[in-house]
Amino acid sequence: MIRVALADDDELVRMGLRVLVGREDDLELVGEAENGEAALGLVRETRPDVLLLDLKMPGLDGIGVLRAVAADARLSTTRVIVVTTFEIDRYVAEALQAGASGFLLKSNVPAELVRAIRVVAAGQALLSPSVTRRVVGMFGRHLAGPTPPRVAWDSLTTREREMVAWVATGLSNDEIARELVLSPDTVRTHVSRAMVKLAARDRAQLVVFAIRQGLTIPDVAG
Repeated sequence: MIRVALADDDELVRMGLRVLVGREDDLELVGEAENGEAALGLVRETRPDVLLLDLKMPGLDGIGVLRAVAADARLSTTRVIVVTTFEIDRYVAEALQAGASGFLLKSNVPAELVRAIRVVAAGQALLSPSVTRRVVGMFGRHLAGPTPPRVAWDSLTTREREMVAWVATGLSNDEIARELVLSPDTVRTHVSRAMVKLAARDRAQLVVFAIRQGLTIPDVAG
């Protein structure tokens, strides 16, 4: 069972997400919040597997919640999916750097949101290819935050570099495997080794690292 919490200041949005989660046999809603402070309290109390988080909320905003969750070692197993109406590059970049594991628009169809919860709960990152392209085009290598030392990048094999670039497209391991005609286990192994070598906390941080390093990203987003 995947335990899910949600935070959004729009009651109708919360109702829609509540219904969406409630109709899936493998998802359990553990609570909801209408502002950032309440969201942080909810997460600390329930420690959900996945938090669905709006960015623009009164008081403490979504970025503030993200940073607080990322800084709390007790919440290391909680993954955050940003669900917002704002497809604006600055928000995407800030959310990634603050620790988001996924970034989806509220206009995404319900099936995509459910899939995102399952993918992120399994330890993968999920970004829509259109969002990833926008971040790459707008920010390139200028994203703020830590960068692995040169020796770490040099330690990656050619295949590991390729996998980091594919991760930055927003595809899951299974999707990458299908594109490259490899087994999901092979992809998972290479991605995991790259994360260890680069000391990346999760796949979303690999996206930031790949963008900052200017790694060539395969043109699979159409």
